[in-house]
Amino acid sequence: QVQLVESGGGSVQPGGSLRLSCAASGTILSFYEMAWYRQAPGNKRELVAARSSGGSTLYSDSVKGRFTISGDSARRMVFLEMNSLRPEDTAVYYCNADGVHVPARGIIELWGQGTQVTVSS
Repeated sequence: QVQLVESGGGSVQPGGSLRLSCAASGTILSFYEMAWYRQAPGNKRELVAARSSGGSTLYSDSVKGRFTISGDSARRMVFLEMNSLRPEDTAVYYCNADGVHVPARGIIELWGQGTQVTVSS
């Protein structure tokens, strides 16, 4: 079964740091992009950062200069280093993989189960 498994969420004080990890399991022939999204209560899910299989990255304006996305495409892994965290970064963070080529299923999109990040003093 192909799935994404996240880890690394938790609680931290403002100004602190956290690192999220996401690993894809199962047989994946290729993928287009892995990304991190977040959703705060009452808000829509929003893109935080994305990394293509070739290593190109993009960030939302709200996290530029504070968050860094990295990954290992061969191992189907993506990470999010979050620094200078603010209370407004509090949300459930979801890993996403798009354009995933799975044998006998074609091209699909995957979502992780989500991991809570809470920034509070």
